[in-house]
Amino acid sequence: MTQDNNSSEDTSDNGSDELYEHHRFIADKGQQPLRVDKYLMNRIENATRNKIQKAAKDGNIFVNDVAVKSNYKVKPNDLVTVLFEHPPYEYLLTPENIPLDIVYEDDVCLVVNKPPGMVVHPGHGNYSGTLINALTYHFDNLPNNSSNRPGLVHRIDKDTSGLLVIAKTEEAMVHLSKQFFKKTTEREYIALVWGNIEEDEGTIEGNIGRHPKNRLQNTVFEGEDADEKGKHAVTHFKVLERLGYVTFVSCRLETGRTHQIRVHLKYIGHTLFNDERYGGERILKGTTFSKYKQFVENCFKVLPRQALHARTLGFKHPVSGEMMRFEAPIPDDISACLERWRNYSKHVIE
Repeated sequence: MTQDNNSSEDTSDNGSDELYEHHRFIADKGQQPLRVDKYLMNRIENATRNKIQKAAKDGNIFVNDVAVKSNYKVKPNDLVTVLFEHPPYEYLLTPENIPLDIVYEDDVCLVVNKPPGMVVHPGHGNYSGTLINALTYHFDNLPNNSSNRPGLVHRIDKDTSGLLVIAKTEEAMVHLSKQFFKKTTEREYIALVWGNIEEDEGTIEGNIGRHPKNRLQNTVFEGEDADEKGKHAVTHFKVLERLGYVTFVSCRLETGRTHQIRVHLKYIGHTLFNDERYGGERILKGTTFSKYKQFVENCFKVLPRQALHARTLGFKHPVSGEMMRFEAPIPDDISACLERWRNYSKHVIE
């Protein structure tokens, strides 16, 4: 399995010669020989070939703890690391006065409604403007999770909007994290997907892991090695509205894998509307008329991100044990897009 982590690692005892680990990957057993610069291009988001080649030229790319040039061919089980003299920027966390949409707050936790376009925590290419930058400005002494991220119990993708619970005390962090681990939380998302889902409701099961060719995507693995390549994932869906070439659905998560809804819905042939990473920014269903193409492009402009919103969140309060449920209204961009499809399906498709 390929691993990737952004934790800093001091590899030397000498002050000026200190190197910090920024990226770490273990090549798969079936890895075909591939130049290390191309290998890293497929794995590091927002990286450019020039930056990677410069890192190699400066002696900052290592394979099995030995510095290599950019033309080194990566082989199965190689340990590929990128080391620099400065700590990863995501660990130089700067509090920022960014407004928060707080749905609920008490002494031990709070629930926020994250807008689309906001990254949850700092990472490669996104060192400011994140939810954690905002949280550390508005709240003192938030507890770190196991990845040293203050207050964070779970996360949603940058361009997914909706609800997140944040822990304000160590006890709340432990209690809430256990609920997510044991799958006792309630999480419902609403999504607009390409195509007409024939069943009114159903369940998607499929092990999710990193895509072997595009490491910025995840995919469903089947067959004998599914357990080795991916993690068990279950999504329950229910059709809310049929709009001709697209369907408005509700999805309830039984597990919480990265990109789970996006991957599972693509797996059954219904990619999220305008999900660029998974191919939903193309016209996947409909006619060949130029008027229709213009209509869809206008929908993309109204909703310039994947059509996914974390609408409902339920969990047991860390202190009282009371079951709490919160709901975030459908954002304006998704609502506007839905209205366009409602009018189109009513006046054109019928």
